[in-house]
Amino acid sequence: MINTEYLDRCISTLERAFLALQHLSAEDEVYDIYRAACVKEFEIILEQTGKLLKKCLKAYFATPKQVDQLTFKDIFRHAAKYGFMEMEEAERWLRYRDNRNDTAHDYGAGFADDTLHLLPQFISDARRAHDVIRQCHD
Repeated sequence: MINTEYLDRCISTLERAFLALQHLSAEDEVYDIYRAACVKEFEIILEQTGKLLKKCLKAYFATPKQVDQLTFKDIFRHAAKYGFMEMEEAERWLRYRDNRNDTAHDYGAGFADDTLHLLPQFISDARRAHDVIRQCHD
């Protein structure tokens, strides 16, 4: 089995930070701290999910090197192709990546707010991906 403890912990941290953020106003002195935590966990979960899905995909390729050469987006396309997720889920993961890439150099409130709007669906998708990955064998 693939070790998903860190991914699980990151998802739980994101859930707690996002829940706390919902009870704060933007003027609250800790609002920025929770918003930053949400954005950082979003980024970590995005990367971790891609890395762990790579491990799941190795059984479907002739060599591990072929999987290692996949781009982030290709990982999710192949995950859908081999039944690890539905195509709609894979497309959402591609949008999550686009959000991260399109705003990688925008560290202002705009990037954070764009990311916060994605979080309810992202958390659900991350939980589902975690469950799928947990059942894979490396």
